[in-house]
Amino acid sequence: MSRARFVAPALLALCSALAQAEEHGRDTPLPPPLPKFQQECGACHLAYPPGLLPAASWRHLMETLPRHFGVDASLDAATARELGGWLAANAGTGRRTAETPPQDRPTQSAWFARKHREIAPATWTRAAVKSPANCTACHPGAEQGDFDEHQVRIPR
Repeated sequence: MSRARFVAPALLALCSALAQAEEHGRDTPLPPPLPKFQQECGACHLAYPPGLLPAASWRHLMETLPRHFGVDASLDAATARELGGWLAANAGTGRRTAETPPQDRPTQSAWFARKHREIAPATWTRAAVKSPANCTACHPGAEQGDFDEHQVRIPR
């Protein structure tokens, strides 16, 4: 068998596996954790996995930290550079992040709307959920970047 006939099916299988992983809410592979990101961003909300937004969104969010959704989330210059570089290097590049979502919010992306279309609007206002941005309410693995739809548990 020629090398080309062996490589093509293997490449196709790899691409298919990566597409399936992305479709199920996981980027493959997950970037190595950055403790400073968890410390700075996770102090107020879920430290969203960088693959949930395109690099342009992360750049904009980092540039506007003094006005971060109504809160001053400013960082010192060195920390901002470190986090900005890590976010850009690990930003989403697949179908999920093909477009920059309104206000750079993953919950307003077309991908998010499609994946959550069966969720009733009243669900988002439940005390245990509060809003679409509270990923950990329904996705127990969200803090580890695992949004597997088979693990979803919607609180009553």
